[in-house]
Amino acid sequence: MTGENLRELTVAGSWYYFLIGAVVCYFIGCFNFAVLISRFKKHDIRVEGSGNPGTMNMTRTFGLKIGAVNFFCDVFKGGFPALIGWIIFKDFRFAGTYFQVSDFARYLFGLCVVIGHIFPVTMKFKGGKGIASTMGLFAFSLACDKWWYFLIAVALLIGVLLYIVFTEMGSMGSLLGVTGLSVFQASVFITKYPSMLSNGFVAAVMMILFAINFLTWFAHRKNIFRLLAGGEHRTSVRKHKKARGQN
Repeated sequence: MTGENLRELTVAGSWYYFLIGAVVCYFIGCFNFAVLISRFKKHDIRVEGSGNPGTMNMTRTFGLKIGAVNFFCDVFKGGFPALIGWIIFKDFRFAGTYFQVSDFARYLFGLCVVIGHIFPVTMKFKGGKGIASTMGLFAFSLACDKWWYFLIAVALLIGVLLYIVFTEMGSMGSLLGVTGLSVFQASVFITKYPSMLSNGFVAAVMMILFAINFLTWFAHRKNIFRLLAGGEHRTSVRKHKKARGQN
């Protein structure tokens, strides 16, 4: 369905849909799989290793398999709300433009999931760092543009994993992956709306993409400082094929 054939939606008449969706997605983000899984293991990941309730610390603490389970749970947590946002609004465009409402909704909802993951009210605003959820957001959202963009996202993810395997720089590899996906999505929007680059809706989506990147980099600020000082923790995938201490 082309932009001209989509039904019109006004911001004034539908803003509460976005507000409700944003709030729901924030609380989805607050649900932390690392804490849940570690409790099943009779541990609290928040007092293990680095104390971060995320994939890297889960891998270091419980091994590669548990880390992978946690990773994919967070991927779906970030991607599924964005996909639902696209499904709900895919037949609409903002009034007076051919900008598709789904392009805005999926990233607004995804941003709120990431905010909830990093700053969960249920955990005194001390959550994970949002990499897996952000990668899931981009992978699912890119597939909404063209299904085979998902394969590009997977290829980039494989590249990130290879980078981490050979450099053992988990944080930097993850941040490069998120940045690469966001740049790719931005280029897709630029190609999709070449005559609307100064439009407020396009600008809003670009700002959301920037905000997602800023949040993930900000959440890794201590890692970046340690990396610059030469004291960043190494992430050896081969070392963590088995759980440390057989936990």
